[in-house]
Amino acid sequence: MKHGLYTLYTRTRMHTQHMYMCSDYTRFTLTDTARQMADNDPNAELKFPTSTKGEFVRTKSVFRDWITADGSSAYKSESGRYHLYASLACPWAHRALAVRKLKGLEQAISYDVVDWFLDGQGWSFTDKKADCTFDTVNGCSRLREVYQIANPDYDGRITVPVLWDKQQKTIVNNESSEIIWMFNSEFNGCCSTAEQRMLDFYPETLRKDIDGVIRRYNIMINNGVYRSGFATSQEAYDAAVREVFEGLDKVQHILSKTRYLTGSNLTEADIRLFTTLIRFDLVYVGHFKCNKRIIDYPNMWGYLRELCQIPGVADTVNLEHVTKHYMASHAMINPTRIVSIGPDIDFTTPHGREAMQKT
Repeated sequence: MKHGLYTLYTRTRMHTQHMYMCSDYTRFTLTDTARQMADNDPNAELKFPTSTKGEFVRTKSVFRDWITADGSSAYKSESGRYHLYASLACPWAHRALAVRKLKGLEQAISYDVVDWFLDGQGWSFTDKKADCTFDTVNGCSRLREVYQIANPDYDGRITVPVLWDKQQKTIVNNESSEIIWMFNSEFNGCCSTAEQRMLDFYPETLRKDIDGVIRRYNIMINNGVYRSGFATSQEAYDAAVREVFEGLDKVQHILSKTRYLTGSNLTEADIRLFTTLIRFDLVYVGHFKCNKRIIDYPNMWGYLRELCQIPGVADTVNLEHVTKHYMASHAMINPTRIVSIGPDIDFTTPHGREAMQKT
């Protein structure tokens, strides 16, 4: 999935088509069912849980087992054993893809990409759309079937990312924060280079600061945009979007003093915020009614461009999937399902953040 920074820019303008096929694709014989494109039913309306006050409520992840390098858990880190199910549209799944890329785990952990269109029956698999894949491990037509292989009685929400164990044929974890922690610390023996093995996005000396930033801005910004977009009452929207704007102002202030959120080192806190910020002006401003733009925050706009220009990061960004997913899937917000063109955003221009290292 080599999009590159130029493609990252042009996707917002032209919705260019780039074909992607999983590197492990030829190793599998897919079932007839999986070879058929899952029928997306536009009448199967996607619904989100809300409170009696019209507030969006995020459901908790259910599969929470742990992979360990030393084998102290039921799941030992091994190259080729684990598989990631992800969406290129979802910021939570994007976190896992970004850390997988930065840590050089492409050869160690295979992955499949679900259809960008999400209906009321959940995520599906197809090879009929650019950068989407079949389920190359289990041959399922829908991600729900993967969940039910792991637990036949499962009837909860179907979310991404999902980390699958090919050996035990079950889901290890579907909580994005824990998946990126495992990628960061438990797969160092599988990294492609010594430099990637040494990368630590959650260093011991910064954990207190990282945790504080994550707690604060995950609520205010990362989850706040969803609470704004999926609010079903004016009261719920007003409270959520004001918190989003407050969070953006605070981040802008932090980045006026330090290069990254916790100082001079790129950490997990930055990766988590990045996957929200890269989507912000494209879909959250209009689609989720969060009508303040990142490009109007000088420090944050430079910061976003810097993160996007880190080698490998742009390869994990697919703005075509982002725009089509949000605008075509959320009929409650956009009943016509018309996907907007633009805005034109160039993430390749010089960011100037290197100077912050000296302050």
